[in-house]
Amino acid sequence: MIEQILPSGVIGVEAFDDPAGLTALPAEEPIIGRAVEKRRREFITARHCAREALSQLGADAGPIMRGETGEPLWPRNVVGSITHTDGYRAAIVGYAMAIRSLGIDSEPHDALPEGVLDHTSIAAERDVLATRPAGLHWDRLLFCAKETTYKAWFPLTHRWLGFEDAHIVFEQTSGSDGGAASGTFTSTILIDGKTDDGGEPLLHLPGRWLIDQGFITTTITLI
Repeated sequence: MIEQILPSGVIGVEAFDDPAGLTALPAEEPIIGRAVEKRRREFITARHCAREALSQLGADAGPIMRGETGEPLWPRNVVGSITHTDGYRAAIVGYAMAIRSLGIDSEPHDALPEGVLDHTSIAAERDVLATRPAGLHWDRLLFCAKETTYKAWFPLTHRWLGFEDAHIVFEQTSGSDGGAASGTFTSTILIDGKTDDGGEPLLHLPGRWLIDQGFITTTITLI
């Protein structure tokens, strides 16, 4: 599924369940030592997906530790992103020589709980969503794209990005109401986009989205 929204040079691995017998690597165990069983399974399977993706890329597939703000720490010269939600885990990776940053997020294809949209969007986004046809949960898609934006943003800036700090616009390129659908989006950053790597500031982040098998998945690849 995930390969539909990944460009050449980005490796993705996904799982729809938690294979029996998977365990955390010893170095990773302190990260989830006190986590409840559900959280442990999500973490272990998502890390397993990440290591499989790293192996396919040809990179070191050792422990994937966690940074001070919870972000995964990738091997040198590799960029990546991880997501997990009920019934789905995935990771994407690529070489830093070709890709500046990656972001991925997945959500169930359901409406957001009441009141959440108002706190995770700006007025211009809500105005557009109100005109979208029924059949797709655009509110959840917007939330998913906001999370992906942050995941692609943070490794290059090491700064917070609030839900109100990005304006996302969607285009639908395939699919129909009630079935699989896909498209693109642009996340326009509304605050200073200066980065730590000396590269171009982050102004407009291009993304892709997919709704299939009951899940929404969004990705951003920054070249």
